[in-house]
Amino acid sequence: MTTPTLFPNAPDISADDYLVLGLATCFYKEDGDVHEVKIIEPIPSAALEALIKGIPTSYEMAYATTLGEVFAGDTLQMPASFPAEAQFGDEFALRAVAAVRTYKRRPQAQSSIPLGTTHTDFNYSLERKRVLNASRVVSKDDNVKQHAYTHQVL
Repeated sequence: MTTPTLFPNAPDISADDYLVLGLATCFYKEDGDVHEVKIIEPIPSAALEALIKGIPTSYEMAYATTLGEVFAGDTLQMPASFPAEAQFGDEFALRAVAAVRTYKRRPQAQSSIPLGTTHTDFNYSLERKRVLNASRVVSKDDNVKQHAYTHQVL
């Protein structure tokens, strides 16, 4: 007898798998104005360990849950500990599966935040703003200046 999987393309993932969701403060640039948005993102185990150690982050809080609590069939369910104005991040399902795999690989990382609890003691900082729709425009001024004889055989 086989157990049904939550994601058909990821048979190693089940609804009971551990997942940490973070509430990040991000920004969205529109018509020259910058708007603040709250984004719910999966946090992989290595990133969580760095956050626990105190690096500056845009995450206000992290909540440990299971994959089955977040996914109800094809729809996403926001945990009650998150504010109503929060939104799920881009490619959430794909990133959640990837994050779950990191906790399966390093189960000791699950002890950082016990299942069903929220961690808020991060080094929260907005000094370096995360702009979601930022685009990098490359110009000729970005080129490295070289000497005239750089490509010549001397």
